[in-house]
Amino acid sequence: MTAQLPEPSPRPVLPGDLRASYDDREAVVEQLRDAAAEGRLDLEELDARLEQALLSKTYAELAVLTADLPKPHSPADQPPLVLKGGMHGASRGPGRWEVPGRVVAHGGMAGVKIDFTRTECRLPEVAVEAYGEMAGVTIVIPDTWAADTNGMDPGIGGLTDKTTPDRLPGNPLIRLTGSGGMAGVVIRHPNRWERRKLRTNPALR
Repeated sequence: MTAQLPEPSPRPVLPGDLRASYDDREAVVEQLRDAAAEGRLDLEELDARLEQALLSKTYAELAVLTADLPKPHSPADQPPLVLKGGMHGASRGPGRWEVPGRVVAHGGMAGVKIDFTRTECRLPEVAVEAYGEMAGVTIVIPDTWAADTNGMDPGIGGLTDKTTPDRLPGNPLIRLTGSGGMAGVVIRHPNRWERRKLRTNPALR
């Protein structure tokens, strides 16, 4: 039996008429659950909307379910994360943390380390400004991420880029700018010791 194609529409297809994917429905489900956890929906409303979300076929049908809820928070809208090494050093990671669209690191007197290996970043790019200053900045990214260091001034300390270009689709690109300063900036994938921790503590937060 030959499959019947949809008849041509008398009007242009609007964005809301497009078919929703599994990921689209799952995103709405998560937003509804978050809204219930914040007290915006009671359990009866949540159950009804969850059922409808799973049955929705288009973007328009999904949009109705969240029209009266605040838009979900986007990491791209976050203020930049600023890390200053100062006299005692600073670090972020290796536990899970939300990655904003921009990160600024000043090595200071004791250095800064930024570890992205356990983050769940959905941004296509993350802008990282690194200033090595007196103690340097170290940036660690997963094997499936890549880095663009063309905008980096090596300074006296230099830039050490040990990353590979093996970026997988859907994974972020680190766009690195700034200056190596006196101590330099290093961007690399996990070393042997860090890989061992990733294997032995996969659920580390």
